[in-house]
Amino acid sequence: MADDLFKALADPTRRTILDELTERSGQTLFEICSRLSMKHRLSISRQGVSQHLAVLEAAGLVETRREGRYKFHDLNTAPLRQIAERWLVPHTSGPEDDTP
Repeated sequence: MADDLFKALADPTRRTILDELTERSGQTLFEICSRLSMKHRLSISRQGVSQHLAVLEAAGLVETRREGRYKFHDLNTAPLRQIAERWLVPHTSGPEDDTP
């Protein structure tokens, strides 16, 4: 799972999509494309954005839901917490406590 997550986060366009979903979760593909174009001046096709969203979804960072004919994309931060917790060590003593 971590490999998919790091791959998803490695691309700047995907990080921008995550930024947009952080700002407002539950966007359609059209809304995401519009915001990338107008706000970030990214010229990327709908198909390109859709492919980026598929990578983010495979990594668990984006979840989709259908309502009628619309597909909404929601941010899921749980995988990020799992990464952070993987390397966090309980803080028992500071570096100054280790010096003689």
